[in-house]
Amino acid sequence: MVRVTRRHSIPSGGIANSGAPSQPAQQQQQQQQKHQQALAQSSPAARTTAAKAAAAGSAVVGAEPNVQSVVLGDMLIRAWYPSFYPEELVDARTERLYTCPWCFRYSKELMPYLGHMNTCPVKQNGPPGEPIYQRGECSVYEVDGEQHKLFTQNISLFAKLFLDTKSVFYDVTTFLYYILTMTDPNTGELSTVGFFSKEKLSWDNNNLACIIVFPPWQRKGYGQILMGVSYELSKRERRLGGPEKPLSELGRKGYLAFWSSTIARCLLGRPAKKNVTVRKLSEETYIQPDDIVAALKEMGIVDRRKRGSAEALINKAKVRAWVEANRVSLQPLVYSESFLREEVTDEEMEDVDEGSAEGEEEEEDDE
Repeated sequence: MVRVTRRHSIPSGGIANSGAPSQPAQQQQQQQQKHQQALAQSSPAARTTAAKAAAAGSAVVGAEPNVQSVVLGDMLIRAWYPSFYPEELVDARTERLYTCPWCFRYSKELMPYLGHMNTCPVKQNGPPGEPIYQRGECSVYEVDGEQHKLFTQNISLFAKLFLDTKSVFYDVTTFLYYILTMTDPNTGELSTVGFFSKEKLSWDNNNLACIIVFPPWQRKGYGQILMGVSYELSKRERRLGGPEKPLSELGRKGYLAFWSSTIARCLLGRPAKKNVTVRKLSEETYIQPDDIVAALKEMGIVDRRKRGSAEALINKAKVRAWVEANRVSLQPLVYSESFLREEVTDEEMEDVDEGSAEGEEEEEDDE
């Protein structure tokens, strides 16, 4: 879950009236400290509300958006849900908020916004962090929330306008963000279409905490690409995992579509009459066994057997029929060779595991 605290003073994520696109690192750090102090000094009622939201892990269902619409570049988008922008800037019925489509800094005033748009460093250089995937017009950047607090806070605040089931709080430092961008082939202009986040350390091996594709780019398959990247990263890290659960109804629908299409590609790419188990599918796709079983049931491609050792048999004819009926491409969603980061080797994983074991032993000795 992405957590960004509610703030009660205008944050450095806002666009100054001077239109300055960026600030010195020292000044940003000072303002970050002010934000923390503002939260600590906020009213008891505000702190209680934030605490309840954090405990519940969700925003108030059905709450009215505090921003009626946002201008993102040259697009006007109606907000769906409230977000925790500072109350000095955004009141209960803010008509319009101008948001930079590259760094996601924001303003209620048009002229400072236009001035910032002309000089935004992210427009020229791309998102902060490290590019980890590039294929055609599609790129993915890994952004550390601890190293790039302003960017990750601002994009989280913007995302909350379209997310009902995730509460947004201040601590982005324990998360990695994976930003999906598309480059216009005619103009070369970069668009940030969505992202997913994941905890740096997840005891449940979750490979995704929060995912969103922004409204102008929804229903174009970008969510499936983000899911594909999350599982490819799991495969490269040799860690079997999945999304943070429970999933929302919409999230479950999206993941069932992803799991089902991935399993179909895996099954139809295998030699004929070669046995496959759920465990084997899990090893090849890095999808958890329970999720594979759920997808197989949803696809309706399993035949029950009366004889033999197997309880059920996957019918390849039904798999092909499912692929045709759902117009699923057999081409991969993401391509391993398009990742810019080398895959973790077995030797490196052994070193990591040994290091973790030594750390646990040291902790036990200290006790």
